[in-house]
Amino acid sequence: MSNVQESIELDVPVRAAYNQWTQFEDFPKFMATVQEVKQVDDTHLHWKALVAGKVKEWDAEITEQVPDKRIAWRSTGGAKNAGVVTFHKIGDNRTRVMLQMDYEPETFAEKAGDAVGGVKLTAKGNLMRFRQLLEQRGTETGGWRGEVPVH
Repeated sequence: MSNVQESIELDVPVRAAYNQWTQFEDFPKFMATVQEVKQVDDTHLHWKALVAGKVKEWDAEITEQVPDKRIAWRSTGGAKNAGVVTFHKIGDNRTRVMLQMDYEPETFAEKAGDAVGGVKLTAKGNLMRFRQLLEQRGTETGGWRGEVPVH
């Protein structure tokens, strides 16, 4: 397994950052390689992304969700990955978003891209586009305030 850890600070309240992140079907708007995310129910997602030049699909389960604090997930089929996104209030209108993700590169191209830091760069770019999307709009497009206990 490989690991990526990235963080970014946004000029929005923690609630706005968290609420926007819960809009999983909007991920293709800021995640460069993600083509589609379908929310099956409150805790299950189906992903479609372009990874090292090939379309990959996988299912993921949200394993923990605490409003304004954290969202954790793990894949349940397809590309193996797991991680957590945490939200930290550093001011009334300032939030730090931290992403930690473990993933398993499968093909030679994925392993080569991982070796030169491709996944880390993609994650950093995704966070930068998330900040730009949210700061330019000034408000989130929606939010799910439910809680998923650790399981």
